Amino acid sequence: MVYLLDYFQHKRDCQFKQTERIQRIAALPTYQGAFTSSERETLSKPIEELVQDVHKSAIQPIDILRAYGKAALKAHTKTNCVTEVMIGAAEGWTTDGSINMKGPLAGIPISLKDSIVVGGFDTSVGYSRNVGNKGDKDGTMVRLLKDAGAIPYVKTNLPVTLLSFESTNDVWGRCTNPHNSKYSPGGSTGGESALLAFGGGRIGIGSDVAGSVRVPAHFSGIYSLRCSTGRWPKNGMVTSMPGQEGIPSVFSPMTRTLGDLSYFTKSMIGMKPWKYDHSVHPIEWRDSVSEEYKEMKKFRVGILRTDGVVDPSPACARAVDEVAEALKKQGHDVIDVTPPSPYEALYIASQLLNADGCKTYKSFFRTGEWEDTGAKQMSWLMSLPTPFKWVYWAWVKYVRRDEVWAGLIKDWKEKSAYEQWKFVTKREAYKARFHDWWEQEAKVDFLVTPPNATPAVPHDAMKDAVSSCGYTFLFNLLDYTCGIMPITHVDKTIDALPASFNIKKLNGVAYGAYKHYDAAAMHGLPVAVQVVGQRLEEEKVLAIMHRIEEALGDEKYELLEID
Repeated sequence: MVYLLDYFQHKRDCQFKQTERIQRIAALPTYQGAFTSSERETLSKPIEELVQDVHKSAIQPIDILRAYGKAALKAHTKTNCVTEVMIGAAEGWTTDGSINMKGPLAGIPISLKDSIVVGGFDTSVGYSRNVGNKGDKDGTMVRLLKDAGAIPYVKTNLPVTLLSFESTNDVWGRCTNPHNSKYSPGGSTGGESALLAFGGGRIGIGSDVAGSVRVPAHFSGIYSLRCSTGRWPKNGMVTSMPGQEGIPSVFSPMTRTLGDLSYFTKSMIGMKPWKYDHSVHPIEWRDSVSEEYKEMKKFRVGILRTDGVVDPSPACARAVDEVAEALKKQGHDVIDVTPPSPYEALYIASQLLNADGCKTYKSFFRTGEWEDTGAKQMSWLMSLPTPFKWVYWAWVKYVRRDEVWAGLIKDWKEKSAYEQWKFVTKREAYKARFHDWWEQEAKVDFLVTPPNATPAVPHDAMKDAVSSCGYTFLFNLLDYTCGIMPITHVDKTIDALPASFNIKKLNGVAYGAYKHYDAAAMHGLPVAVQVVGQRLEEEKVLAIMHRIEEALGDEKYELLEID
């Protein structure tokens, strides 16, 4: 009876939130309909120009909010990207003195991953158990944003576990890719990527523990920056895995354009976030570093073409090739690199991230609540009794002869503190080895890698592709700064798999990824590259991203038109 009551409460809470969202949108009639010419002009301006206009009183913040509020609701209609609709409250914030209209983000609407706490609104994180958990006060991140002049106006969709490259949950439903509704916008910050790619916003904030701002940017065709821990605030959030520190999650910026990404990141660090959040390092924005890499005549560029676990699909390999060729034409030294085993990093990182046996994120579920298909694969394998798990491992290793998948699942179990500490030791040893490789052997200024083996996956494909996250997860373990920049789109002709390609010969991780790769079905989906610096190199990575975009010239990525 208790389980039945719990199930019915789950259904009621989901229905309540969806009805509430419908009612909040219906209460905004002025945010419906076609854009006016002045709204289109506002939507076309970089945020730096809009801030200057606000400072000069050439435009009112309410007018910017109305333009982007209208655009956000159009994006939501297309993709189901919005969770909490805060536009009505935001109208009041523009005039009640709660937002600093002299700040570096004055009057700029900002979207937030649903996990970020805004006073007066729920932070459900896709769990029905969290419905009604609204607090009176803004979280640390939102206080900082408001002091900088930004206006939170919508929160965005995510996967219920925060452990997926999809963004679906029972509370809010499924978020779709703005380029193709049959595909995922990414995860766990997929609502942000869908909103920004569609043009429903210019800037937003997500979080990343295994690629959760980078893969959505790649899947949907926007820009993002995975900051190193300590450079960006982390407090004022609700998560599915409180206490997980084996691979720390970091909150980081996502934007529609590269110019906005640079301005937004510099503005936030210029606000001295260490005065708001004890976890932030007191490191000022370093203009000298930015200028150094904007002016450097010759880079030494390392190209990581494969992680040795899942070779990139033709579309993703082509994007890396295009960047490599553009940099070569500019006279830079471009070399292929083979770093310390990325497979080893995937093994260590996956064991640390799920050292609790998947118990924490599962503890928030109610009876009958839908679990993300990728996370469910992890928790199912984790829960197998030891004899059955051993039989499965032996079958994979000795019958299928799949050393890669067998190696990942061999120690897939809940860890004791003793066992976890051993993995932390492995993590630190790997980080030291990678650092020595970078400094003494590769001697590169930065790396260019695929962000994922494939472009966006079809809905529910994470059931198969959940372990195919090595290109991003590697740099979470290392805590390196990484930028994502869209380069091209899938072409059904040139990105098709060769006739000789045999999926049955792939290891289990690669099989799960390639099971859903279809260049014809994916035609038109975005494809990005990942630009990697070392730890705490946000200024450097952003400067290099600008240099790459300049090198691409007329070949650079074209954003989706705002409808």
